[in-house]
This record gives sequence, C-alpha cells and structure tokens, in this order.
Amino acid sequence: MAVALYARVSTTRQADKDLSIPDQLRQMRDWCQRNGYSVGKEYIEAGASATDDKRPAFQAMVSDATAKPAPFEAIIVHSLSRFFRDMVEFAIYERLLKKAGAKVISITQQTSDDPAGEMLRHMLSMFDEYQSKENGKHTLRAMKENARQGYFNGSRPPFGFKLEELDLVAAKGRKKRLVVDETEAPTVRRVFEIYLHGLNGEEFGSKQIAAYFNERGQTLRGSAWTRTRVHNMLCDTAYMGEYVFNKKNIRTRTAKPEAEWVKVKIEAIVTPEVFRAVAAKRHQRSPEVTPARVVNSPTLLTGLLHCGNCGAGMTLATGKGGRYRYYKCNTRIGKSIGACTTPAVRVDKLDLIVLNALADKVLTPERLKEMLRELKQRLKKAHSGQDDQARVLRRELAELEAATNRLYEAVEKGVLPMDETLTARAQRLKGRRDALMIELAGVRRAKEMPIAMLTASQVEAFGTALRARLRQGGGSFPKRYLRHFVSDIRFDGARVMMSGRKAAILTAALENEMGTARVPTSSLSWLPDLGSNQGPTD
Repeated sequence: MAVALYARVSTTRQADKDLSIPDQLRQMRDWCQRNGYSVGKEYIEAGASATDDKRPAFQAMVSDATAKPAPFEAIIVHSLSRFFRDMVEFAIYERLLKKAGAKVISITQQTSDDPAGEMLRHMLSMFDEYQSKENGKHTLRAMKENARQGYFNGSRPPFGFKLEELDLVAAKGRKKRLVVDETEAPTVRRVFEIYLHGLNGEEFGSKQIAAYFNERGQTLRGSAWTRTRVHNMLCDTAYMGEYVFNKKNIRTRTAKPEAEWVKVKIEAIVTPEVFRAVAAKRHQRSPEVTPARVVNSPTLLTGLLHCGNCGAGMTLATGKGGRYRYYKCNTRIGKSIGACTTPAVRVDKLDLIVLNALADKVLTPERLKEMLRELKQRLKKAHSGQDDQARVLRRELAELEAATNRLYEAVEKGVLPMDETLTARAQRLKGRRDALMIELAGVRRAKEMPIAMLTASQVEAFGTALRARLRQGGGSFPKRYLRHFVSDIRFDGARVMMSGRKAAILTAALENEMGTARVPTSSLSWLPDLGSNQGPTD
C-alpha cells in the first residue's frame, strides 16, 4: 500500500534548530518498512500550529489525497497531534479523507477502524486540544511576566525601534528589550509632525503622508507606505513610550479586555503631548465626529455648537414653514421638552453674538499682544536646548561622513571587497545620514519659526482688519476663520462660552504679512478660562 508521511513542528525555530522533524521522518520510514508500506510522498510542515488548517504542506497533502486517482491510500503521522490539535477540525478532515479513500494512521497511537477505535481517536484528539490550550495558557502567562519586567516578546520590533539583546538567558536565546532606532526614529517624528501641523500650509491625512514618502522613494523597511500603515503608526502608544503587549488575540485579531493588557514603559520617540494632540486631531477628523455635512453646511455654527447643560450638539431647526431658523439642543429634539432646559435660540441672533464676541473679546489689541508675548516665551524656552542638539547632530553627521569616506577609500584601494556585507553596511550608513539630515532640518525649522519675527504692531493691525471683516458677515469668510480659531462653543441659555486656538490667530497674522492669505491651522488653547469671553444672550 502506498502511503504519505506528514511531519510537523510548531515554529520555524524548531525546524531550524530542533531534531524533531528528522526524528519523526526516521521513525515513520522505519515503521512503514516493517509493515510493508511504500512511501510515495513526504510532506514537511516547518513551523505551523496544528490548531487550524492554515498550513501550506497540510493543504497540499489533503488536495493530493482527494484527487482522482489518489497517489496514496493512507497518511502516516508520528502522533495524532501532528495532524491536528483541534477535535472538531480533526473529525472534519478525517471524514473528508476517509471519503476519498485515505486513512490517517499514527505510528504511536494506533487504533482500530471500528466504532471503538473511532471513539478512541476522538478522545485522543480531545486530549491533544486540551494540552494545546494548556500549553498556550502557560506560554502566554510566561510572556506576560516577561513583558511586565520590561522585556520584548517577539522578533520584529515596531518601526522606529530595534531590539537590544541583553546578557540575560531566556527560555530560548537571550532576553531582549525595545530601544529607539536612531535611523528610523526621525521618520516617525516627521510623520507625527506632518499630521499635526501639515506641510507647506496644507493639511495632510494618513493617505497624503503615505503618498508624500512614496513619492520621495522613502520606504517603510523596504515596503511602500500605505494609509493603514501611517494610521497604525499614529495610533501606536509605543511611540510615546508605552508599548502594550497582549492587546489583541493573535488568531482572531480581536481586541482583548484592557484588564489583560500589559503596558511596558520604553524610551519615547515623540512626547506624550504630541501623541495626545495627534490623537485629538484624529478624533476630530473622524467622520463620526465631524461629518462632511458639517464642513459643507452654510450654517455658521454647525459642528461647533453644543448644549451647555447636557453636552449634546445643537443643530438647525425651523419654524413657521421655514421662515424662522433656530439652534436647538438634540436632546430636546429627540426626547421630551423636559429632557433638557436649554431653550432654542435664533440662528441670526447667536451667530451675531459669537462673531461679536470673537471680534470684541478675543481679537482685541491687548489680548493679541498677550498671546504674542506668551508664544514668544514658549518658543524661547523650546529653543534653549536646540543649539546643543544641533551641535550633537552635526558632530555625528561629520563622523558618519568620515566613516563613509574611509569605507569607500578602502574599496577603491582594494583593501576591502565590495561584497553583500559591505553593501549592507554602506546602506545603513546612508540611511543614518538621511535620518540625521531630516532631524537637523527639523531643528532649523523650529529655531527659525517665523512667528517669533512678528511684532506687536503687525498683530494689532491684523486684528483690526479681521474684526472689521468678521462684522461685515456674509460669504464663507466668517465660517472658515471661525472654524480654525474656535474648537468648541457652549450655550446654556444664559451664556455663550468658546474655546479655541491661540497660535492659529498668530499664524494667520504672519501669513497676512507674508501675503500667503490662507486659513491657518494649529493646536494651542487660547481660552483656558471659560469666563474670559462669555457673551450675553439678550
């Protein structure tokens, strides 16, 4: 009888370093020879779990066994656990093969073909499944403890990080931890910077950032950038120094309860403030938060106005056949009148109050000068350490270029052969040089931030012109500027409370001086005190 042999181990490491597969094959060949079976084909699964059927060699074997005519009449395995560690899947594939005329035979767990033998095989399969789950439970427990101690589980670190092997013995090899990879970290910082502040005055989302890097030939470890990869990077807390282990189920890719997560403190690539600002911007850009109708609506306060009592959004409602337009709390629209006490307010009345408050209480010369003074102080403080940082980067760049030149000289003189190892080293040096250039450019941009060049008189003149324009109303101008200056408006029936962005106003003043005239974007709060610009409602 012609048979096929199937040998399997769970991991590629076992396949490379273990003797299990050669030993399985040797024992199965000897058993076939003793029992007079002819081995027609051997299938070797080097690194695949038996808890599912996602195994190339296994699928190829099943396909061959169910072909007509079948090249073999039985599949020989060392133990039934090599075939499957899932009782239900074992029964399904055993039945499929049996219909095709192929049996599954274990050389160490032989059973008869009668009902008793079938029951015994199912019992053995059930025990294999139980043992697999127990092994997985104990392995996960050990890995969680390894993570709690600050060590990394896995072989491929997130982009921007590399693995540092420690002089501590692990179950297999040595323990490792995540450290910042200075050749990749500047790219990560650049992604966060572009998403948060835009580029050349334009807003950039994940898709545009991916296109930006792809157009410049800058890959993600050899792969093209995609919208999903950029999005995942912006969402990964590892970049602000908090790596999370055991967040998802490996098989189902579903999120686990937060109580099962293990959070590991690592070196950050971006500051927590930057990460949170990006998270807030992602949330604000979500279609569930800011749908397209909000941006395109002609109503001035759509998407910005919320009820000061219950927190629900306030949307447009009409009366008298559309003759009158009101902002009305969504809680009152969806439920009874008593569900919220905030009254409806006429659209034209509240629009005028908001625009006047912005003009008379925010864009005043005194407040604009104070904004400019505070921002310049922040810039001065931020720039205090940038000279030292630039000096360190320039020194490293000089050393790197000197090392690269020495390497090329050695190749030119025939001292070193230009083989694969040397080529890889040259590529690493080039990658590090590019990263240093990007980081240096970032330091220069921050140091030369043109807002610092604004004068109080320029800001005051801009404020005067903008106040006049806002009071004129009409067109899309008020809405465009209001949406970039103001992030939230609350109305409780007696007061109007606004919060928004300080640097956005100063950026607009700068662009007015430079003649670029585009709506600015930024992120710093300019109204921390809710009572600082409240406007009356009557």
